[in-house]
Amino acid sequence: MKLTTREITIFAMLGAVMYASKVIMELAPNIHLLGVFTIAFTVVYRKKALYPIYIYVLLNGIFSGFSAWWIPYLYLWTVLWGVVMLLPKKMPKLIQPVVYMTVCAMHGFLFGTLYAPVHAVMFGLSLEAMIAWIVAGLPWDVLHGISNFFCGMLIMPLISILRLAEKSVEKT
Repeated sequence: MKLTTREITIFAMLGAVMYASKVIMELAPNIHLLGVFTIAFTVVYRKKALYPIYIYVLLNGIFSGFSAWWIPYLYLWTVLWGVVMLLPKKMPKLIQPVVYMTVCAMHGFLFGTLYAPVHAVMFGLSLEAMIAWIVAGLPWDVLHGISNFFCGMLIMPLISILRLAEKSVEKT
C-alpha cells in the first residue's frame, strides 16, 4: 500500500476533517459524522481508508489525551471499516444507501458493547459488571445508532463527491 504524495496529503486532510467534525458536533452527545466518513472513505479508498481513520484516532489522542477511553478507538473504527470491506463492491445502486445507513446505525447501537471488553480487562470488571456497564450505556447507544442511521443519509453524497474528485485528478 505505497502512498503517493498526493494520497498522503488527501488522507491527512480527510483525517483532520473527521476530527474537526467530531469537535464541532461535541455539543450533541453521540451524534457525529464519524461513521459516515469511515464508510464513505472505505467504499472509495478500500484498504487505504485506514490512513485517514487512524489519523483521526491519533488526533483524538493528541488533543484529548491518550487515556483509557482512547484505547478502544484503536479497534472500534476498524470494526466498521472491516464490515464495509466485507460488503459486495458492486451492490445494486438502489440498496446501497439502505445498506450503508444500516451498517452505520448498527455500529452506533453496538458501540458500547464493542467498547466494553477492553475497559472490563483494564479495570478488572467481572462479566456481570461488564454487562451492567453495557446495559447502563444502552440509552446512549440507542441515541448513537438512531443518529448514525439518519447521518448515514450523507454517505452516498460523500461517496459521489470523493469519486468525482478522484476522477478529476485522474484526468489531469
